Amino acid sequence: MADPQLPRTRYRTIVADSARWDGFAFRPGDIVISTPPKSGTTWTQMLCALLIFDGPAFPAPLDQVSPWLDMSNRPLAEVTAALAAQTHRRFIKTHTPLDGLPLHPDVTYLVVGRDPRDVAVSYEHHAANLNFEHFLELRAAAVGNDDLAGLPPRRVASGDPAERFRFFVADETYGGPPTLASVLHHLNTGWLHRRDPNVALFHYADLQADLAGELLRLAGVLGIPCSPHRARELAAQASLARMRERSIDVAPNASQGHWKDVSAFFRSGATGEWRPHLSAADLAAYEARVASLVAPDLAAWAHGGRLASGVDPER
Repeated sequence: MADPQLPRTRYRTIVADSARWDGFAFRPGDIVISTPPKSGTTWTQMLCALLIFDGPAFPAPLDQVSPWLDMSNRPLAEVTAALAAQTHRRFIKTHTPLDGLPLHPDVTYLVVGRDPRDVAVSYEHHAANLNFEHFLELRAAAVGNDDLAGLPPRRVASGDPAERFRFFVADETYGGPPTLASVLHHLNTGWLHRRDPNVALFHYADLQADLAGELLRLAGVLGIPCSPHRARELAAQASLARMRERSIDVAPNASQGHWKDVSAFFRSGATGEWRPHLSAADLAAYEARVASLVAPDLAAWAHGGRLASGVDPER
């Protein structure tokens, strides 16, 4: 595990700034959930909460129990004070890759992947549901908006789904909505540390295929006792339907009114939603781009997860 004092990459967008991790007072046993957007972040937070609190009763809404530390919608001092006041085991959300985070040997880092093509589709629904004007109001109050001119502008997407996907594949920029390059870079930072004893990789497809089994695996990673029977009971509380029922309590930033429809945050989450939008040529270009960005074993895991691909990051 790298020295936390070594230089880190700074990731800064309209929404978040990884520099907010500078000087954060970690505790032994802290959990950092580091994921590309729309890759199962909230799902993983929910699983951690169910294990830490041994059930679905949490002391506060999930976005307050497990805040996104580097999101620029709350003053940093407010977020860190709230975390300092927590007496339970802390678990913190971020969309910063591991090369932008302080890496401590007594902190557990969970990196969660998802097929990048599904990330692209899911993010479009996410962006359409976001009350962006309200977010800017919160940002203005938290950190000020005088710096917006120096940040990548918010992109106006094409009306053509195929064109949007081609842009996702080809875009080289960082600092805005997820791109193929940014998603795979994030996963690669986890992949490079996958054999570190305090880094564990999970995948959206594996959570879909065997939620109780993956929850049990997570319990093992975190050192939290959990029987297979109890894992099945807790997994039922993390189903899509159950989380949608509790959306006001478990959707990210629900307590701040970020969403036009908070229950719509929990969509179907289907795998392969990208298929109707891609021609054979688009898919070939996508596969060539993936091959230029990451090694074949990481590519296989990133698209299928551990169970379907047969690629186990821990081996």
